[in-house]
Amino acid sequence: MKPRVLLRIASIVMLAHDVGHTFGHLSWKATLDPVKREVVRQMTENRFPFMGAVRSLGDYYDGYGFAASLALLLIATILWVVSGSATQNPALARKLCLSISIILLAWGIDELIFFFPFAAVFSLLAMVLTVVALLKLKSLPE
Repeated sequence: MKPRVLLRIASIVMLAHDVGHTFGHLSWKATLDPVKREVVRQMTENRFPFMGAVRSLGDYYDGYGFAASLALLLIATILWVVSGSATQNPALARKLCLSISIILLAWGIDELIFFFPFAAVFSLLAMVLTVVALLKLKSLPE
């Protein structure tokens, strides 16, 4: 398979990850479990000053969740853009693929440690696809 195709598949995998993450994040407050409902209440009702703003932990959780959605979208976009220029500028594509692979590996490990395996599969699959594309790019002339 050509590097372009591998990187496009990785991009689509990360876009799917982004969509799943975003929809999952949008529903974190909706639960029927009374214990979880109490945790959500505590996170959203109690506000405190921090760095010039008064926010709740729920506000920060929302902010981090949306920031993660944007970061996943950025990764998907970069993979798509790199796929389009891989044969025209293989040296740059190799550098970007190496950087993205390292970030995806770290992201996947973070998801395994702090979240759940299903989320990590997306990041680690995209990382493997990007590494394979990188190896194929190494055979292209400068």
